[in-house]
Amino acid sequence: MYNAKVKNYQKEALKTRVAGADRYEIIQMLMAGAIEKMVMSKVAIEKKHMEAKAEHLSKATAIIEALRGCLDFEVGGEVTENLYALYSYMIDRLVDATIKNDPEIVDEVSNLLKEIKSAWDAIPHDVRQQTLNENGIDANVG
Repeated sequence: MYNAKVKNYQKEALKTRVAGADRYEIIQMLMAGAIEKMVMSKVAIEKKHMEAKAEHLSKATAIIEALRGCLDFEVGGEVTENLYALYSYMIDRLVDATIKNDPEIVDEVSNLLKEIKSAWDAIPHDVRQQTLNENGIDANVG
């Protein structure tokens, strides 16, 4: 009962955060969510909870697929192409981790995503604002 209430609260809190977020913040949340799911999958692998492992890796993979699907090749050029290839590699490696039950592969992917997230997090707020404004998006509205 208590666990269900906590999960419901977390779900509502996430909805509130997403509703007030711009595109940059949503990407940050997606990356953080994928990293969290990979941490949970490692714990599941180590505890031999294969159903939980599969669920967490599946969710992490889906998030990375969503990140890959959001890439804008018209704007990003070579950086976008490199990110697309890296996300594809990460997805393939998560499939390997699922098949092999290998937490080291999960670590590899998690570390790659942490590097991307670190670079994303380092984008100055004024640059974000300018980019959103150039694309005709009100940064104060999700």
